[in-house]
Amino acid sequence: MVQTLMYGVPSGCSFGSIVALEWLGEPYRLCRIEMPADVQSEAYRRINPVGETPTLLTGTGERISESMAILHHLGARGIGKGLSFAQGTPEFDRFNRVLAFLNTSFFTAFGPLWYVFEHGLEGPEKDALRAYGAAKVTKAHADLEAMLGDKDWLLGDRPTFADAYFAGIARWTKYHDVVDRRDYPGLQRLFGKLEADPAVRFAHAIERGEPATSTGGFRGEVTLGEVLRQQALAA
Repeated sequence: MVQTLMYGVPSGCSFGSIVALEWLGEPYRLCRIEMPADVQSEAYRRINPVGETPTLLTGTGERISESMAILHHLGARGIGKGLSFAQGTPEFDRFNRVLAFLNTSFFTAFGPLWYVFEHGLEGPEKDALRAYGAAKVTKAHADLEAMLGDKDWLLGDRPTFADAYFAGIARWTKYHDVVDRRDYPGLQRLFGKLEADPAVRFAHAIERGEPATSTGGFRGEVTLGEVLRQQALAA
């Protein structure tokens, strides 16, 4: 069975897992999950009871949810390519630290802003949440800029799955005009390099529903209904 990633659109954090699969080069399929319509549906909750993306169905039928868990699962097979590192090594500890920062501080900084965006708030409640979110996003960018330093990539001289995850979250500034990435030259440089990467361009095209050229192991898209039927047959 070919592993299948269920990714959320528009602009889900699952973007990083698509990039990671492209970099890894193993065969995989994609399943598009519209947010909020499909992701909260009874059908999708049969795959992921929490009703969030991404979810990875492995080649043996296991279900893995949460971006960090998926990236570590894929990373165990990407060590030879430098995409992750062997657990128990100092390199893995640094990788895990950066990935954890992205998964907590960087990701969650946008939470108040997304709430305002998705719920159409107005008045004092909107102002308070927007100010709080702006402060969190600004601090998260400053902290990550310091963490990056003068390195080419988040972990050094080559990209890892931490950079893939960053690519999917950093673009959220286009929805929330609270920081100018040009104020963080290291992050702006990193974001620019990632945007030029073939795997990132592929992930953008996939999300937009445009023709996409894979340089990895992409084996096409399947529907949620097809995934559910396959799960039923495998049960």
